[in-house]
Amino acid sequence: MVRAGVSVHTCAYGAAAIRAATRRNGYSGTANRGAPTQRRMAAENYSTVTEFILGGLTNRPALQLPLFFLFLSIYSVTMIGNLGMFTLICLNSQLHTPMYYFLSNLSLVDLCYSSVITPKMLVNFVSQKNSISYAGCMSQLYFFLVFVIAECYMLTVMAYDRYVAICSPLLYNIIMSHQVCSLLVAVVYAMGLIGSTIETGLMLKLSYCKPLISHYFCDILPLMKLSCSSTYDIELTVFFLAGFNIIVTGLTVLVSYAFILSSILRISTTEGRSKAFSTCSSHLAAVGMFYGSTAFMYLKPSTTSSLAQENMASVFYTTVIPMLNPIIYSLRNKEVKAAVQKTLRRKAF
Repeated sequence: MVRAGVSVHTCAYGAAAIRAATRRNGYSGTANRGAPTQRRMAAENYSTVTEFILGGLTNRPALQLPLFFLFLSIYSVTMIGNLGMFTLICLNSQLHTPMYYFLSNLSLVDLCYSSVITPKMLVNFVSQKNSISYAGCMSQLYFFLVFVIAECYMLTVMAYDRYVAICSPLLYNIIMSHQVCSLLVAVVYAMGLIGSTIETGLMLKLSYCKPLISHYFCDILPLMKLSCSSTYDIELTVFFLAGFNIIVTGLTVLVSYAFILSSILRISTTEGRSKAFSTCSSHLAAVGMFYGSTAFMYLKPSTTSSLAQENMASVFYTTVIPMLNPIIYSLRNKEVKAAVQKTLRRKAF
């Protein structure tokens, strides 16, 4: 993730542009006393960016319209699936359990962070100028980080819930009380707000030399490439925070599932093992997809992947995963299917 040399490259680019401008205007560094002042003024003007240009997924005009309809379809399924799951859980009393309480919040998080990214991307597919204001870019970054960090911790809380359900079933209702569940969800959103505030605050301190973001939304790594000030300390801080959020929560999930697997293997009957595994298989699939794509994006050296690969990983966890989660959790879930049938019968009569 750490992009060493980014600030050196961008500042060198700015300095070269200033030298070229002074040569075109007939100035020399030795002959004109005002040259240092002019260079300083030019650097100040050059680093003041009021809006950014989003590079998007592709610069091929023939692909813009097909991609628009593709991502419009994905976003529509995401909206219907996550809103449907959230509403279904709220309306059906048999789903008022800790597991579905966390699942309803996961649906809300998926809906929100997909909505931070996808509508703007759809507009850019059909517009001539893919611009976004400085304030709009930083706002998009802030809310994206809030919800993507919250997703990490929500998946971790859900893994803990499955651990308690399988490893301590007799104490489940006591351990996962309403107060504990509410506290865990509050911690999830608090971690998202704290992490996003720190990282966005660091990005606001940077001066930006170039307006073109080689990405389809305002993310930390593409923005760092545009800075004309040193990003070394900020890169270390962001790398530490991303590592903490991904590795610590990921390890918590792995440890929880290690205990779950150990408990499942101790069950004597095949039917019992199958039933226990089915309660956490959907969550395990969601965890694998989310952590795999985010780790590829943020916990790797900058030279190990191309821009196209990075865009594919970003598209997967910002648009595809929010669409797949409600499908994954409802596909093999008998309780969700029964709740859907009950709701449809209620509407019919």
